[in-house]
Amino acid sequence: MRVKRPPEAQACPVILASPHSGREYDAELSASTRLSVDLLRRSEDAYVDQLIDFAPEYGATLVCAEFPRVFVDVNRAAGEVDPGMFADRIPVGEIAPSRRALSGLGVIPHIGAEGRTLYRRRMRFAEARARLERYYHPYHGALQAEMARLKARFGCAVLVDMHSMPASSAGGADIVLGDRFGTSCNGLVTERMETILRELGFVTVRNNPYAGGYTTEHYGRPPDAVHAIQVEINRALYMDENRVTLTTDHTRLITKIRSFVSELTGIDWSQSLQS
Repeated sequence: MRVKRPPEAQACPVILASPHSGREYDAELSASTRLSVDLLRRSEDAYVDQLIDFAPEYGATLVCAEFPRVFVDVNRAAGEVDPGMFADRIPVGEIAPSRRALSGLGVIPHIGAEGRTLYRRRMRFAEARARLERYYHPYHGALQAEMARLKARFGCAVLVDMHSMPASSAGGADIVLGDRFGTSCNGLVTERMETILRELGFVTVRNNPYAGGYTTEHYGRPPDAVHAIQVEINRALYMDENRVTLTTDHTRLITKIRSFVSELTGIDWSQSLQS
């Protein structure tokens, strides 16, 4: 996990997080799967961290997961697992199965890109618990600490959870903004972001097909001056999805994302969200 803060004098209450772009594949975990690393990588929101790596230059805090989502998905609740993927009994109270988890896309996924089964065998629950301790809890601990720090300093915090989406699910949109249908952030945050993005030439939609995941639902508390919004970028804008490689278009996209971040961090959120 990587946390980058801006110089104190430049800091603002904005955090950009990338929970799904990690590509440090643990050899032991990789060896336990049926799939090659090339196929495992198709589950990444690949290179999103590179699209926003410059954010601290503009005063935003950056939080990036460096481990792959195919091993631990931090955009899920800690107990969101499928009991059927384990060879032993799970302790009572440690899980909260969901529809996503039961379909194989829980906090410890057992389905990869294109519906491929990940593992050769059912794992023991202790393995899952160890992954959560190693990856999940440190990520959320860092994210929560940064949000608390910024709220204490500025009176508010704005979390922008950055993702990418397959072109096939984008429905013609360049960017989907997910604010849990207006519940995870003040409407002003969504409106300002959408205006900036559209002025940069992006086609944007709200909440369809991505309204936001665990991060926006868990952290977005507008009455407490903590705002969270999810941003999904169409992968066709910057990468070859099948090969998981950047295209020449990615430099153009980074230029636009720089402009977006510059505009976003230039807003006096402490004032705007209190007026």
